[in-house]
Amino acid sequence: MNNKLTGSDLTRAMLKNGDKNIWCAVDDESDARAITDHENNDFTARIVYFEDGKFICTIGAPWTYAVPIKIVALTQEDAGL
Repeated sequence: MNNKLTGSDLTRAMLKNGDKNIWCAVDDESDARAITDHENNDFTARIVYFEDGKFICTIGAPWTYAVPIKIVALTQEDAGL
């Protein structure tokens, strides 16, 4: 049985643990859509808290799903230059 936290559940746990400004892929339909459907989707937001069943980002917009992601700048080597 796999009981590891993922997706929006992980974001909620991170917020409860005191984490702030969590970069997330966001959507209002599902975790899967948040990380795969980027057309007509804001895609990323920094989540600052969870209230009334919604993840709230730094500009105050509410999201139903917020999957934590890692944003790392590419290096010249990553870009193959």
